[in-house]
Amino acid sequence: MGLAGKRVLVTGAGKGIGYALSQMLAQRGAQVVALTRSKQDLDRLGREIGAQGIALDLEDVGATQQALSALLPVDLLVNCAGTTAVEPFLDLRLANMDLLYAVNVRAPMLIAQAYARDRIAKKRPGAIVNVSSVASFRGIAEHAAYCASKGALDAMGRVMANELGRHGIRVNSVNPVITLTPMAVKVWSAPEKSAPMLERIPLQHFAHPDEVCEVILFLLSDAASMVNGVSMPVDGGFLVN
Repeated sequence: MGLAGKRVLVTGAGKGIGYALSQMLAQRGAQVVALTRSKQDLDRLGREIGAQGIALDLEDVGATQQALSALLPVDLLVNCAGTTAVEPFLDLRLANMDLLYAVNVRAPMLIAQAYARDRIAKKRPGAIVNVSSVASFRGIAEHAAYCASKGALDAMGRVMANELGRHGIRVNSVNPVITLTPMAVKVWSAPEKSAPMLERIPLQHFAHPDEVCEVILFLLSDAASMVNGVSMPVDGGFLVN
């Protein structure tokens, strides 16, 4: 897909979809620039695929901005880092709402701003993929903060696609159904909770990280040169039900 030799910044690179994506980018000849919360995960990526990067908590605005000044320039950006909180709406704590917006919305905004400013200053095109969720489209019980944050990420992405597209920077989202990352396994392991969701998926299984990553790789590549501003479900048909 023409990714060989590209420097690709991946947030949340140490776990789940971000980890699988980092491996697949390296297999296609890209240089991964990793942002992850755990230094242990960062060291592992360095050993396995030669990734460069910084370990930090994306909730920390100052640390995030400082890290970006050290990591840029890059050719492509994937905002993959995310977190969740599972609480009934009436019990939703302000601290959790603030955390999810900080990590799932504010951090992608800050990182995309820095990336886009650098590309525009150099008069170079680019591509950003935001990893969202089908939770952006559906009201999933006990996921009010998560649904709200992913909806905000998609809405922001559409504005980014409108404004940044005029500078040759494409912006798209991928919206997976439940993906079998460690975070999802923890939340959805109980059969009484997972069964109703599986019943709504015509393909009858949750997504695997590689299935999501293949779509991300397409959207990053020049093969998607006319794709801008989409929120792409990777859901086995969940949204048709």
